[in-house]
Amino acid sequence: MANIRDVADNAGVSVATVSRTLQQPERVSPKTRSKVMAAVQAVGYKPNLMAVKFRSGKTHNLVVLVPTVANVFFARVISGMQEAAAELGYSILLANTLGNNDIENHYAKMVSTSQADGLIQLRAHNPFDASMINDNGLLPMVNACEVIDDGQYPVVSLDNRAAAKAMTQHLISLGHKRIAMIKGPNSSPLTQERLNGYKDALRDANIDFDESLLLDGDFTLQAGYNAGVTISELNNRPSAVFCENDETAIGAMQAFKQADLHVPNDISVAGFDDIAFSAFVDPPLTTIAQPAEEFGRTAVTLLVDLLNGKIRKAPKVIMPFELIVRESTGSVSTR
Repeated sequence: MANIRDVADNAGVSVATVSRTLQQPERVSPKTRSKVMAAVQAVGYKPNLMAVKFRSGKTHNLVVLVPTVANVFFARVISGMQEAAAELGYSILLANTLGNNDIENHYAKMVSTSQADGLIQLRAHNPFDASMINDNGLLPMVNACEVIDDGQYPVVSLDNRAAAKAMTQHLISLGHKRIAMIKGPNSSPLTQERLNGYKDALRDANIDFDESLLLDGDFTLQAGYNAGVTISELNNRPSAVFCENDETAIGAMQAFKQADLHVPNDISVAGFDDIAFSAFVDPPLTTIAQPAEEFGRTAVTLLVDLLNGKIRKAPKVIMPFELIVRESTGSVSTR
């Protein structure tokens, strides 16, 4: 049976380097880590992972709390997390919490009971109590996407207000003045941030804000469809609709199609997220692109750095966005 020295000989490194790679992979360069892991496979070495975890005091498990795994954007974020975690020698434990505080608190106990090392939260809720705060005043957690920035953990977010303002300005530049917005859930900070950006753009263009043009939603296809039906039946229909995510926009476009409204000739539609489907709907959707996979990679990297004592003050990372103009938005003159 192969042993750790066989691995070291095959990889051309010391036994100590092999041990470090297996116990604390984040402390080894990617090149060395790849060489050692290839040697492990080549000689058929089977390390006692329970013993490794016991000696290191780490599980190399990271809990990820996802409000809903059905959301296409979150799926891309998780993909980035898995890539980064694998590179750093960690495993992802995924929890589909449905936005339920009790479920999130339950999974957070995996960290407090040493079944996992840290946690990434994709919703604006802190599932820990003060007992988990370290000597630097930080929790073993990173909050990404939908965040509460209270200084107790690193956050990874987008400037949603600026992004929504940019999209609304795009619609205004096309001559639209009656611009409806289909919101996300009222409990989400994203909803308010994007609504504020929409209002900012209207204010800058001296367009009065009309609350009757706000429609409730919850970031789902069905909510978009329902709001689209409502808009289709209005006597004084808006000339454009800004949806707070792409799934909502795609649902609304289906409702407009069934009402014999042409997008964008009769009504322009814009979304947010740039999910893969947005480029392939008919017509292709104008949207805001945000780097979903990079959200995930950044969150994992920050959490591992935090767990290794490299972070003493919670950073706030703002990811970039890009306005993607496609065929679902057009000039008012085409109506």
